[in-house]
Amino acid sequence: MPAPDAFLTGDALLIAVTDAMIALHERYHHRAPVTAKTRLLGDDLLACVLGGVYTDVEKTMIELQRTTIVQETRSAFQNAMQHKFIDVVERLSGRDVLAFISNHHVGPDMEIELFLLKPGAVSAAGGHPVTI
Repeated sequence: MPAPDAFLTGDALLIAVTDAMIALHERYHHRAPVTAKTRLLGDDLLACVLGGVYTDVEKTMIELQRTTIVQETRSAFQNAMQHKFIDVVERLSGRDVLAFISNHHVGPDMEIELFLLKPGAVSAAGGHPVTI
């Protein structure tokens, strides 16, 4: 991991995670999602929502009523590749990912990547979690 002062927070973290999720999607699906955004919910739940994620082959399979095959293939891929998604979030945030949940939806065409982050260090002053 980089030095602690290199970890990102706030909007810089959200932008970097969004960019990383887009790059992973481009690398492995050979196309960028149409839309992408990342939000931090509370202090520990990072959510990245990608829209327009399906490839032409997947769209064709969905049109041919083969949605289950598309969903099973996407789920298997996400399970196999989850370490890559987790690694990038940990590297950018400096926080451990306790859980990763990935799911996708047909109509609307979207995917969500959820990262449950380990709480930050506890500050000596107030005993409240400090996000790194």
